[in-house]
Amino acid sequence: MKKFDVVVIGGGPAGMAAALGAREKGATVAILERDTRLGGILNQCIHNGFGLHYFGEELTGPEYAKRFRDKVLADSGITVYLEAMVLSFNEQKVVRALSPTEGLLEIQAGAICLAMGCRERSAGAIGLLGTRPAGIYTAGMAQRLSNIDGYLVGKEVVILGSGDIGLIMARRMTSEGAKVKLVAEIMPFSSGLKRNIVQCLNDYNIPLRYSTTVTRVTGKQRLTGVYVAPVDEKMQPILEKEEYIPCDTLLLSVGLIPENDLLSGTGVQMAAVTSGAMVDEYRATSVPGVFSAGNVLHVHDLVDNVSEEAFVAGRAAADFAKGVLPCGDTVAVIPSDGVRYALPQRVHPGEGKVKLYFRVDKVYKGRTVVVTSGGKEIKRKKPLVMAPGEMQNIEIEKSLITGEIKIYTEE
Repeated sequence: MKKFDVVVIGGGPAGMAAALGAREKGATVAILERDTRLGGILNQCIHNGFGLHYFGEELTGPEYAKRFRDKVLADSGITVYLEAMVLSFNEQKVVRALSPTEGLLEIQAGAICLAMGCRERSAGAIGLLGTRPAGIYTAGMAQRLSNIDGYLVGKEVVILGSGDIGLIMARRMTSEGAKVKLVAEIMPFSSGLKRNIVQCLNDYNIPLRYSTTVTRVTGKQRLTGVYVAPVDEKMQPILEKEEYIPCDTLLLSVGLIPENDLLSGTGVQMAAVTSGAMVDEYRATSVPGVFSAGNVLHVHDLVDNVSEEAFVAGRAAADFAKGVLPCGDTVAVIPSDGVRYALPQRVHPGEGKVKLYFRVDKVYKGRTVVVTSGGKEIKRKKPLVMAPGEMQNIEIEKSLITGEIKIYTEE
């Protein structure tokens, strides 16, 4: 059995940052990545906009990934196993994986860092009505077919959902000569970044309809069209206002699901809203020695934040493996009144600062974010605009923590 201080499951932006964070603390690290190369989803994201916060310059996805990949591969203290499918891990932190070069691989870890990313919701996941013709893709699959494999997935396109990948693919399809007829969003607001709405839709005169969904699809061998309809306040389609749009392609950008299947039966406490683990400020889960970071923990809007978070988790995992990670009682972080969720969900009182990340439940203008501890206000902040598609954060002094932390918005 092989032994490493830290085993990182996943070799995308979170996994690579976690490995580098652990190495900074002097730990020996193994990365288990199921793909044929490191980089994860960034390898197919050929558009720019990455790295503005982390590197202070604008990079494409492959360029951003290469900066981390070069550091990982140049570090002799990091062992990378590619095409390694992790099967399980247990409370003793023994990780089992299958690899074409190693066969059944068993590793005894001092600590485990989860960085498996997330997957897209499919047509079946949203109960899309109609036949199952060719021409229906998730936005990420269409992105891979277009950017890596070189295929034009369609000529007349409708996109359901205004997530960032869907918005970016609207621009990509247009630049490849396709006609994007409509982006339909079931919510009354977009789940994507404002800059992507401007750069990917407005700049190309692509219509975006809020409170609208695809009710059914038509076609046998190939998609021939979709029916769309507005929805009421209960998110039910108003069928008498149904409209038919001829098209040969439907892209689905209807949400992401953290890849936490490995956690089944492990005892890791999960958060219902994020579908990720519940963690403290070190990104430690409820199982000692197991850490989580990146999109497997909660879906991020910027990869820069993924790297920053995973770096914290990697450093903490190394400290745990060496027996020097701070521990003790924690207090809960409770979101309410306009805050959909906050992370971390637990915080250790003491010295230093902690940054709370949170998402609001709808678009707010001019509202104030308030943080209290033990019933006493400890911080407030008034952003100009807050939207569900953009992660917010607020930093608090840990020395001010005297009891349960609440974070909410007020007029």
